[in-house]
Amino acid sequence: PCQEAAPEPPQRQQPKRRPSAPGKGAGMFVLGLPYAILHGGYLGLFLIIFAAVVCCYTGKILIACLYEENEDGEIVRVRDSYVDIANACCAPRFPTLGGRIVNVAQIIELVMTCILYVVVSGNLMYNSFPNLPVSQKSWSIIATAVLLPCAFLKNLKAVSKFSLLCTLAHFVINILVIAYCLSRARDWAWDKVKFYIDVKKFPISIGIIVFSYTSQIFLPSLEGNMQNPKEFHCMMNWTHIAACILKGLFALVAYLTWADETKEVITDNLPSTIRAVVNIFLVAKALLSYPLPFFAAVEVLERSLFQDGNRAFFPNCYGGDGRLKSWGLTLRCALVVFTLLMAIYVPHFALLMGLTGSLTGAGLCFLLPSLFHLKLLWRKLLWHHVFFDVAIFVIGGICSVSGFIHSLEGLIEAFRTNAED
Repeated sequence: PCQEAAPEPPQRQQPKRRPSAPGKGAGMFVLGLPYAILHGGYLGLFLIIFAAVVCCYTGKILIACLYEENEDGEIVRVRDSYVDIANACCAPRFPTLGGRIVNVAQIIELVMTCILYVVVSGNLMYNSFPNLPVSQKSWSIIATAVLLPCAFLKNLKAVSKFSLLCTLAHFVINILVIAYCLSRARDWAWDKVKFYIDVKKFPISIGIIVFSYTSQIFLPSLEGNMQNPKEFHCMMNWTHIAACILKGLFALVAYLTWADETKEVITDNLPSTIRAVVNIFLVAKALLSYPLPFFAAVEVLERSLFQDGNRAFFPNCYGGDGRLKSWGLTLRCALVVFTLLMAIYVPHFALLMGLTGSLTGAGLCFLLPSLFHLKLLWRKLLWHHVFFDVAIFVIGGICSVSGFIHSLEGLIEAFRTNAED
């Protein structure tokens, strides 16, 4: 159906391509979606659908910002990345401001993703072996020791081979969790799913749901490397439909099984025997997924601060022979240690997801694409496109501010009460 319905592909102007950053493995973070249903009920399910629709739309308009008409009236690709779009919107007065804002947001999201992998690894191991005299912080330190070799990565060839294994492991884990939930279908608490929402904690759920869909920063690279770019819209439609169905069913089935006892990481609700097996698979998946966002964050930092020609803030961290200098390696190790310190002192999986989703997820998925679309294509937009863009920007802004404030309040409260995940 993609090939039948797709229009003719626009002509492309081949720009210079920067190295593309891989997408973060967001599959791990569906584990927090049942916690979102706990505080949102049916509205949480609606939000999973709504977020899929909006993210699909903003992904399409973001790609539309890569193209412009040339003198012959042909549509050509004149930009290559999210940063290029941001810079074009701020030109000519501030030609690099937009790109710096996007880079900062991207770095925050990627580093927070790394932190969440360490947090979830420590959490899962601690809850899998509660009888061992090892705290959650100690498990996080052990996980980070395993991840330290990531500082030596020069490219993603070494870890790309594990991508398929991570995906297969994720599906196996989901099947095991859903199979257990289905085995308890007779006891499902349908009466617990209501339209009532927890006003204080539901904004956190918004951030969790948004964070599970964030992928906009990688879409320009993805579309630019497709063999048939004309199928991009079709691909976006089907992938978001599939993600919406799978995430919605997983969240609902898991919440019906445990209702008010639903925990931040849903596998913590499983019986000890099953939990240990599932959690070990999850930890392996988290550890194998960590190098992807870590390397992407390092790539953005090096390109922005060390390799951006005469505008670089610091000298190049690579020598003339292409080898990483010792102080560059030290900075990479420091980034790994930083993710550990954050995981130790802020070990709250759902709250961190909500905070990141509200801070950078909403900005990169809702606010900036709609703003850039209005700025670059204003004269060509129909009235309903303008309405959608303005509505998404307003709703996204409200959700972002509200989710950020409540997630921050939740973290402060957790520190005050010394709550355990």
